[in-house]
Order: sequence, then C-alpha cells, then structure tokens
Amino acid sequence: MVSRTATSTITVVDQYCDAYRDLFPEVRTFENFKYLHVGMLSDIKRKSLPEIAKVVGLHDAQPLQNFVTDSPWSVVSLREKRLELTQKMLEGRSFKLVIDETGDKKKGNHTDYVARQYIGNLGKVDNGIVSVNAYGVLGDLTFPLIFLIYKPRKRIEEGCPYKTKPQLAVEIIETLLKLGFNFDLVLADSLYGESPTFISVLEKYKKHYLLAIRSNHREFTLPEQQVIYEPWQEFERVFSDGKTEKRYIQQITISNSSSITYWRVTTDPDSLPRNQTWYVKTDLKSDMGDQLGNLYGFRNWVEYAFKQGKNELGWADFRLTNYQQIEKWWELVMSAYFLVSLQAQARNESEISNQKLSPQSSIEPDKFSKHQWWDLKLGWKSTLNNLRLIIQPYIFWNLIKPWLLIFFNTNLQLGFQTIINIMNKFQGYIPVDSG
Repeated sequence: MVSRTATSTITVVDQYCDAYRDLFPEVRTFENFKYLHVGMLSDIKRKSLPEIAKVVGLHDAQPLQNFVTDSPWSVVSLREKRLELTQKMLEGRSFKLVIDETGDKKKGNHTDYVARQYIGNLGKVDNGIVSVNAYGVLGDLTFPLIFLIYKPRKRIEEGCPYKTKPQLAVEIIETLLKLGFNFDLVLADSLYGESPTFISVLEKYKKHYLLAIRSNHREFTLPEQQVIYEPWQEFERVFSDGKTEKRYIQQITISNSSSITYWRVTTDPDSLPRNQTWYVKTDLKSDMGDQLGNLYGFRNWVEYAFKQGKNELGWADFRLTNYQQIEKWWELVMSAYFLVSLQAQARNESEISNQKLSPQSSIEPDKFSKHQWWDLKLGWKSTLNNLRLIIQPYIFWNLIKPWLLIFFNTNLQLGFQTIINIMNKFQGYIPVDSG
C-alpha cells in the first residue's frame, strides 16, 4: 500500500516543516506537526489546541491533542534537527549567547515542577513553572537554542539530582560547545553573574562574558579592597529597532582586580534610578566602556524577543500537566520561533547582498510588499507580521469553509483558491550546506 502525501498547508510553512519530515513516519503525525506551526504563527490571541484546530480546518482538536500527548515522536530528535539547521544558517559565524530564565504563573500543584518560586519576568514569588533558556544574537537577529526546565527541590522525584539555574545554564553551554556552536560572548543577569560555578565554566572554555551583578556585589564590600568610581562616559544606547537614547557608563576600579572590570550603566548619573541602573562585570578589555553598554543591551533584546515569542507563539498556552508533554509543546514553539528567525535572516541577507541565497531563498516579491500592512522593516517581529499576512487567506478559508457546506458558493471558493495559490508562490528559506 502506497502512503499518501501529507496534506499541504501553505508553502512557506510546508517548506520549513519538510526539513523535519523524516522524524514523523506517519503521514497524519507529520500533518499535525505542520498544523501546529500554522496555528502558532497565526494571530489568534490564545494558542489553545481547539483554536488552532479551527484555523487549520480540523473538525476538532483531538488529533492535535494526540500529537502532543500520545504520539511517540522524539522531542530530542526535533531539537537536534532544529539545531542542525541553525548551524547551517550560521555558516560558522560567531554569535552572542544570551542565558535567561522565564517563568509563567500556573494555578494549582498538579502540573509537573510547578511550585511557589521566584518568577523573574514577574519580579516576585508566585506559583508557576520556570525554565532556563539560551538564545543567540547575530546582528539584529535573535534565534532560539536550548531550554531546560528548572525543577524546584520540593518537586523533584526521589533519586533525581537537584540542579540550580546556573548549573542548568552550564549544562546548556557545554551542550552547545559539544555540538560545535561558535559564540564569542555570553550575556546573563545577576543570578549567573553572582555564580562562581557559572563563571568558572566560562573561564574554563575561554568564553568572554558580560554579566549583571548586584549593586552590593561581594567585591565592592570587602574591607581590604579599594573601590574607585571613574568619571562617567556618555554613549548612545542603540535599541533593536535602531532607535537611540543617551546613556551613561562608569568603570568601577577595584584593587587586586586585573582580568575583570566592573561597570555601572544608567539613564541618570545624578539620581541613579533603581530600575534604570545596571551593574555589570566583564573580562573584556577595560578601554571599551562606550561599547559595553550596547553589548549588554543585547540581553534586553533577547529578553524582549523571547517575551514576544512567548506572547505571540503560545509558550504558556498549554493545558498539560505532564512535563514530557509540556516539553514537546515548548520544543514546537521553539521550532515555530526558528521558522521566523530563518525568514528574518533571509530578509537580512537579501537586503545586504541583493543576491539569491539558495533555490528556496526568500526575496520578497514587490507585489507582496505592497500590502498596506506589510512591514518593510527588518527583524523578527516584522518578519512574523509578514508571515501572518501570507498565511492569512489559508486561515480565513478554513474558517469560512463550514458555512460553504451549508451555503455553497462557487465564486467564493474559486476566489479563495486563487489568492491561496498566489500566497503559495511566496517561498520559504531553508538553509543548505555551504559546501
């Protein structure tokens, strides 16, 4: 018996998902993989499985539910394939690695690893689930790498070792190094900047770092240390959208400290507003103060970008209690995020070189970019906006189809098919081996 071909969605999604085809031997499983990517990319407010089922034309959400909960596909294989494609996209180029954690408020205590704990993005202790995440920054492009769940001591199974968040970050870094990723600078907040374990691993692998520290950092308070605050330097803080604002940076010189320098960055050197003043330490050379403020700002880029990904792609929208299933959901979100990153990178490269990158490169046709809502700016969020416009007719068609079963309209059907065929001419970018 000949296996049937998987149902198409929209070309830009299908081309990306085809790179993972071998991971899903069953046709229906692969179709659900594609449907979830379409749903996560769509602009429906909440990415629940019933809502995704509607926009991809399924009668109910049960096939999607089975895909996340019962289907035997491997989250490890999916991650490995995504990271392999990431390396092809990078083509050996170095990037900046950002370690960050994210948490989401969750009610009750039936979900694995949900506990009352500090939720960084909420800035307080609450009931929720937390993960440690690694993202890359290449120019103004952000792309996802690896996440690991944080297991609170009181929620881990008997015999399972407890790992702190810095230990999880170390595990991520060593995995990326083992896979051959080339990052030249590590950025992280004060949880990691105050961790000797984390810093010793960076020094072991000779990876430069720029890490946040607390204002009462230990080195500032030792009685035998002499702490000198150097004159303030003014610099232009450049944001991810290209806008600039005036900032100030000051080196903090500490006796007996040669390889590490300390700095504080602020919006106002006179009042040092608490929420707008940051303390950092780095092993980068001490004469680049005007650059350090913008380098550390990359951490905020990724924090903002990941927050977008969470809000836009549905990171916290799962209704699952088992972590193996939650992990699958999160890895699917990472995959959808990477689809956008790939497309954003293709736009960046075509803007720079004005050359085709591969047979499937995305050089945006003029007629597409004439849409009144098309975003001509580069970057992840602008690219997501444009991808949503591309998949929009397909989604609208799936939403209107149930009415056409009652009130058949040939012209409406032909009109939708025509516009969907046009949208299918928009090609997705899939990286190929440079060799």
